[in-house]
Amino acid sequence: MKRKSLVPPAVAGLLVSALTACGGTDGSGSDGGAIVLGSTDRIEATKVAPAPLDPALAYDFASWSVLHNTFQTLMRLPRSGTEPIPDAAERCGFQDRQSEQYRCTLRSGLKFSNGHALTSEDVKFSLDRVLRINDPNGPKSLLSNVDKVETPSAREVVIHLKDPDATFPSKLTTPAAAILDGEVYKDDALRKGFDMVGSGPYSAKTEVRGNLLTKVVFTKNPHYKGDTEPKTDKIEMRFFDNASAMEKALAKGDLDVVHRGFSPDQIDKLNKGQVKGVRLFESSGQGIRYLVFNTADPSVKNKAIRQAMAHLVDRQALVRDVYKRTAEPLYSLIPTSVSSHINSFHNEYGDPDPAAARRVLRSAGVTTPVKLTLTYTTDHYGPETATEFKELQRQLNASGLFSIKIKGVPWAKFRPSIIKRQYPAYGMGWLPDFPDPDNYIAPFLTKDNFLNSPYRNSTIQDELIPKTRQETQRTLADKDFQSIQNSVANDVPYLPLWQENTYVAARKDIIGAEYAYDSSTNLQLFELARGAND
Repeated sequence: MKRKSLVPPAVAGLLVSALTACGGTDGSGSDGGAIVLGSTDRIEATKVAPAPLDPALAYDFASWSVLHNTFQTLMRLPRSGTEPIPDAAERCGFQDRQSEQYRCTLRSGLKFSNGHALTSEDVKFSLDRVLRINDPNGPKSLLSNVDKVETPSAREVVIHLKDPDATFPSKLTTPAAAILDGEVYKDDALRKGFDMVGSGPYSAKTEVRGNLLTKVVFTKNPHYKGDTEPKTDKIEMRFFDNASAMEKALAKGDLDVVHRGFSPDQIDKLNKGQVKGVRLFESSGQGIRYLVFNTADPSVKNKAIRQAMAHLVDRQALVRDVYKRTAEPLYSLIPTSVSSHINSFHNEYGDPDPAAARRVLRSAGVTTPVKLTLTYTTDHYGPETATEFKELQRQLNASGLFSIKIKGVPWAKFRPSIIKRQYPAYGMGWLPDFPDPDNYIAPFLTKDNFLNSPYRNSTIQDELIPKTRQETQRTLADKDFQSIQNSVANDVPYLPLWQENTYVAARKDIIGAEYAYDSSTNLQLFELARGAND
């Protein structure tokens, strides 16, 4: 790209307050009046993921929580609601009825946090870069429909799509479409480490121990021109090794907000007012948990084996005994809080039924007990994951139809092993990239799915998904999404387990915590502020 001249130096269902506890100590425990957030998320540079905060690679909740507040995108989600609104763009829209040509006009005078001018060339550079780098662990699938990007002027961007896609504006709200400085980032290589240069509401300075991110200090970006106004000049995000230490810091006043990582028992404690001076905000979550089957693996290739497991899993027991009712049973890849949801798995399999599972296996000539290993990650979805898989093991083995072993693997090894299809069956979680039923379907069922699943259903891939993307009025796609959910329930390439509720704990002088997440569960640091104590 051309070298540029140097320039001198926001929920469809809002979080609801579940409880206000009185008393306790005041103060944030941070210098300069910064609001301090706590999380047990782990952001680590590894051999296979050397650039965890590079938008061409980052594709997980923890990394995106940092990127959403540091980088700017053409569009963003509003404080509440699901319809994208302009951010770096002044205006955007499709230029044709087929939803294949998307044109944006940038705001005037955009700059990166380092003072460099931001032009349409940077937008083109950034979108092209994700596709050029094509990292198998990254968010490339969100942009795979981009055919070419044109820049008629310094403020005009025209994005041509290969196929119609009414969801494309929503995809532009994600860090996959983060706008990068073409003078800082290479066009064909990841930027290793944890340094970032963006044009978002905050600039970020990171602190690292070894290869592990321990703290991010967000400072209001004076160059930011966008749709929102940060309500706090400085915010710190601290990462804790365990939830117990994080709870102590919150109770002491060294933390102001906890947005991630509390156990069900800790949430129950907060609900009962046992952590003084803290309010708990709760909403229906968008995140789901599920089992994935490598349908090419001999141990689960027979559909009857997967269907038998669907007959046996007791979701009610999982959410009651493991997650203490901080989650809800899930019977589809699309959660109940998203339009187009139907309880396809319950419609197909009903309540747990060992006799029905036995009939399915016997009819298919499958010898029992079926030997199978279920793999889970030990350090990504919380300490309850191990307990959850022990409960799944107990349920399946109690039927006498399965002989299940379970195996825990660190995330740094787990994620690349998935891409290599090394596990026949394993547990995963998903938080949406954008709030549309398409984002619970396409990432799992297209040929370039993010899990590299071998499952193929030509009707879903070639007919139904393209058809749903042609509907600008999204409710008109409901019937096709329901057909997809029924097909998934029949073939069982995935087995939905539960959907999470979302919780944010905040000390009583913090305002804006009810807006901490947008409708896609993206962290909105710019909504947080310190107010008067009650």
